[in-house]
Amino acid sequence: MRLNGKIALITGAASGFGEGIAKRFAAEGAKVVIADLNAEGARRVAAEAGPNAYAVSGDVSREGDVQAMVDAALQHFGGLDIVVNNAGTTHKNQPLLEVDEATFDRVYAVNVKSIFWMAKAAVPVLRRQGRGGSIINISSTAGIRPRPGLVWYNGSKGAVNTITAAMAIELASDNIRVNAVCPVIGATGLLEQFMGLPDTPENRARFIATIPLGRMSTPADIANACVFLAEDASAFITGVLLPVDGGRCA
Repeated sequence: MRLNGKIALITGAASGFGEGIAKRFAAEGAKVVIADLNAEGARRVAAEAGPNAYAVSGDVSREGDVQAMVDAALQHFGGLDIVVNNAGTTHKNQPLLEVDEATFDRVYAVNVKSIFWMAKAAVPVLRRQGRGGSIINISSTAGIRPRPGLVWYNGSKGAVNTITAAMAIELASDNIRVNAVCPVIGATGLLEQFMGLPDTPENRARFIATIPLGRMSTPADIANACVFLAEDASAFITGVLLPVDGGRCA
């Protein structure tokens, strides 16, 4: 098992990409803290992932909630090796002037400020343990090759990409690796907001037409990339923005 003995914390893990990552990590031998605003969903995923999964609820945009997630890893499993900053949100695909301030603030709080709070809580732990670690930020192709109608979301993921590269440089001396996975659009709970259209086969086809490999991303695709960036086989890889996009950014 590729993650045997490692302890992971995954945010936004009650559904979508996060659920796929959490279950795959558990299957690969990791002990997994499944964190999500949706407490019931987090408990469901933990139960399905097996005895080495533990659910905790909280809002990643709040300092105290993020600290509680890290504390749960320490108290329940005795340490922390891997952090996956997966929790994210978006605004509806629409003209940039139609997005209101509250929505803008929420997008940046969940997508960007959450990484700030997680760094504050997790990096001291990883440093104190002295065995390095892997931080994986789930970004998006939106931060590399933006689509119209998602201006403010695109900007939040551009920030994630820059933060990832800068963190990787600053934390390298601690052997803490920081990488980002950048999925193309996938069939998650945010799909209709990303499209700005009803989820119909015709509307999906319009977006799939922009992806050379001819399909949307799946939780399994993202989980596969995260396992690689979390395992020891990628010990010399840091600061990478890895598109998992079927060629969208090529």
